[in-house]
Amino acid sequence: MFAFEDRFTRHFPADSATGREPRTVQNALYARVEPEPVSNPKLLLWSDEVAALLGLKVDAQTSETVRNVLAGNAMVDGSVPYATVYGGHQFGHWAGQLGDGRAINLGEIGDYTLQLKGAGRTPFSRHADGRAVLRSSIREFLCSEAMHHLGIPTTRALSLIGTDSTAVRDMFYDGHPENEPCALVCRVSKSFLRFGHFELLAQRGELDLLRRLAAYTLDLSDPDVDAATPEAVAGLFDRICRDTAALIARWMAVGFVHGVMNTDNMSMLSETIDYGPYGWLEKYDLQWTPNTTDAEGRRYCYANQPAIAQWNLSRLGNALYPLIEDVEPLQNSLTAFNQEFHAGWNRLLAAKLGLSAEVLQANPLCYQQLVHVLSALDMDFNLFFDALSRIAVRDTDCSEPESMQALLGCSYAETPDAAPLHAWLQLYRNLLTESALADRGSSMRAVNPVFILRNHLVQDVIDAAHAGDLQPLQDIFMRLKTPYADSPDDARWVRKCPPESMHRAGCSMLSCSS
Repeated sequence: MFAFEDRFTRHFPADSATGREPRTVQNALYARVEPEPVSNPKLLLWSDEVAALLGLKVDAQTSETVRNVLAGNAMVDGSVPYATVYGGHQFGHWAGQLGDGRAINLGEIGDYTLQLKGAGRTPFSRHADGRAVLRSSIREFLCSEAMHHLGIPTTRALSLIGTDSTAVRDMFYDGHPENEPCALVCRVSKSFLRFGHFELLAQRGELDLLRRLAAYTLDLSDPDVDAATPEAVAGLFDRICRDTAALIARWMAVGFVHGVMNTDNMSMLSETIDYGPYGWLEKYDLQWTPNTTDAEGRRYCYANQPAIAQWNLSRLGNALYPLIEDVEPLQNSLTAFNQEFHAGWNRLLAAKLGLSAEVLQANPLCYQQLVHVLSALDMDFNLFFDALSRIAVRDTDCSEPESMQALLGCSYAETPDAAPLHAWLQLYRNLLTESALADRGSSMRAVNPVFILRNHLVQDVIDAAHAGDLQPLQDIFMRLKTPYADSPDDARWVRKCPPESMHRAGCSMLSCSS
């Protein structure tokens, strides 16, 4: 059923030691380690799309062998499981050796690597149990697939396996640990290499491995390039800067906040990776972060994501410098990040408004006043743009009661002031040409999602799953596949965060164990 290869392990040296005990791993990129079995694995979710990417048979999900492999309870020929070692800057500080602490790679199938998250202890678990609990695994699976269907580069998810095994977790680090059911997500990507893999090798002076890893990474995206040259490595960095800029612009355009943008959570393929305390802007707040650990400093809040991405890229540039030995191309690429991000953000925001990028750029007051309206009226970010795409704006006065009410209904304020909204609508209407008016609704709905995987919706699904009801989990998985289209049951899925969920556990801010 699975036809695994071992490309990564054949390219690079393994740690000479064996076993799961925590240790420093040097002059190697991985340690061989098998998943730890779990009790009574059950398939809870399965992505037919990802299975097709891997060339798996249509009925693969019904196979007991497949279920056991994806639970870490069985091995198949060709699979050489391993955990990689990397470092990283966490909250701006060098953290030293990190590594796959609860993820184990099974090997490659075709162009893709399969990785089990929650598969048990590795040498990089640092005295933790290497497990993932059901609630965090549901969040990881659903958001991986939701981001893909939103058109945002991301790791994918093949399966979600529930188990009878349990682990003790203190969800908010507040001294209230509980026994929770464990689960495993099979993550899929062409590569799980992170900035931190390169940082650790450079910090240790392991330049031969650094050079080999750069060549391997280049081969993933452009196998025809001569990877031995400094120019090729500089080109790799430039590509990552530009692609990361495009990624962050896409996050911002749908109000996504990653929550933990450490360098060890940044992908060399510029994909969204590691779904921990993520969230989506509901009440518009540029300083909002979903991460309880980040509540004081708000380093990883919504508005900071572009600057943090560039800072992280500068750490990667430092790591690659020994292979280039020239600062200028690195600086040029970091400048290109800024240019690419702002161009991408302007283009996406213009599309969300049904305007051309040129018109929006020439009228900065439109954006400035829009930010004021969204902030002052506590607007729900995605509901506002969806409502805007549906209202009539042909009248130059833009004061139709139904249109105003539809937009004001997106506000979390008890008594929202309509005056700034009315003023902005008039400014906005004056920027719309007749041709823009003609296809405004359809063009805007193509880029403004109707459905967003809001934390309170996911928490409802998690609560139901804990109670033994898996139907809501299946339902939300089906809904997230068509985020830009209306659905008959959208009264269930498309709504503001209810007041009782604003401060409910799992619905607003989450910890890194979430």
